[in-house]
Order: sequence, then structure tokens, then C-alpha cells
Amino acid sequence: MSKTKFKIGQIVPSSNVTMETEIPALFRAREEIYPERFTFHSSRMRMKHVNKEELAKMDAQSDACAIELSDAQVDVMGYACLVAIMSMGKGYHCISQSRLHQQTVDNDFPTPIVTSAGALVEGLQALGVKNIAVVAPYMKPLTRLVVDYIEDQGFTVKDWVALEVADNLEVAALDPNNLKEIYKQLNLDGVEALVLSACVQMPSLPAVDAIEQEINIPVTTAAICTTYSMLKKLGLKAHAPIGGALLSGKY
Repeated sequence: MSKTKFKIGQIVPSSNVTMETEIPALFRAREEIYPERFTFHSSRMRMKHVNKEELAKMDAQSDACAIELSDAQVDVMGYACLVAIMSMGKGYHCISQSRLHQQTVDNDFPTPIVTSAGALVEGLQALGVKNIAVVAPYMKPLTRLVVDYIEDQGFTVKDWVALEVADNLEVAALDPNNLKEIYKQLNLDGVEALVLSACVQMPSLPAVDAIEQEINIPVTTAAICTTYSMLKKLGLKAHAPIGGALLSGKY
């Protein structure tokens, strides 16, 4: 008999409140059309302000979070801070995923690890796109760092918008429906996919499907890509009634 109950572990910045709403919302939507059921379990890393120094201090706490979640024997873990990973150096998502997985091995419960940074790369690769546009809540220097990281992974960021919100709780308070106008600041000529939120703290889910219908290219986010990668790690079909092209069931 195939497994139908899964525990989803989330490694979360202490001030993040969006990952624990948008990712469960995507899994709950999936429950409407598939038999699998999911519960969600978090461990937190201290972080209030989105700057390079605080992000580095936060990332150092992720090992302890992985150990705590492996105590709960979760089926997969998602590290929910894209910019923390990307600010640590190009390709760091591979290092982070390997290190955190080793923590679970050492704790006698080997667990697949997903980082939102690695998941964004995986999601864009699955869509088969190269030229993208990006919306991010970060200050411009951090957004530039994110753009450089993504381009180092083989993509071309044709245009990007930085909303320049430094306080992490203020990021969470942004109205996702404003993205329906914000994205129009981007030049989408030659763009094959839009990353509507390169941040799992910036709410975006209510706007994704509407914008995708408007612009007729895939629209995705860090949270959607993280959900996609988690489902793949669990061996489940990456399909939900919401969440844009990536969760359409085609990938």
C-alpha cells in the first residue's frame, strides 16, 4: 500500500510568516484532487532584517533546525530563505543541501533537503526557460546579488524590480494584489517566465494565476518552486489546482 500521509518540515527565519501560509495552501489545494495528506512542522532561525550580515548569522543556525526536524522524522525539509542562501556565494544551495542532509544522516533519519534557492533553479529548469524577469522585495544590492546568482545557474535575467523593503515583517505585510501592477514595470520582451516573488516571505500566491493568464507565459515564485521540489522529493505528482504552470501537472 502506497504512503498517503506525509510530514513536511520547514526551516524558517524567525520573522517569516508567509512560508507557513503559502506552501501549506499549495499542498492543501493539491489535497482537493489527490489522496495524499500533509502536516507541517517548523523550526526557526533568528532573523529580523534582510541584510547580508544578519542572513549569514541566521544560516549558521540551520544545522540545528535540521536536527530538530529530523527528530520529528519529517519526510522532507524545506529551507525557507532564498536570499540567505544566495548571499552566501554562488552555488551555495548545493553546499547547504548537502550539509543539512548530513545532519539528518548523523541523527539517524536521513531526510531529503530542499532550499528555496535550489528549488527556484530546479523549477526554472523544469519549465525549460532561459530568459526570465524577476520581482524581489529586497534592497537593490541584495536583489542584484540574487540576479547574479540566478544568472550563474545558466539563466538570463532580462529585467528585474527591487521593492527595497528591508524589514522582514514589512515584506510579509505587502499586499500580493499589488503585484498585478508592479509586474507591469518590467520589460517582458523576450522573457519566457516571470518570477513574481524571488522570496518566500513576500506574499504572491493570490496574483500568480491571474497574471499568468494576462501575460501568457509561466509565472512562478520561490514558494511555488519549493512546493514543486518537495513534491518531487516525495515521489509525488507536482500538480495542484493553483500555482501556475509549474504545478499544472506537465512537469
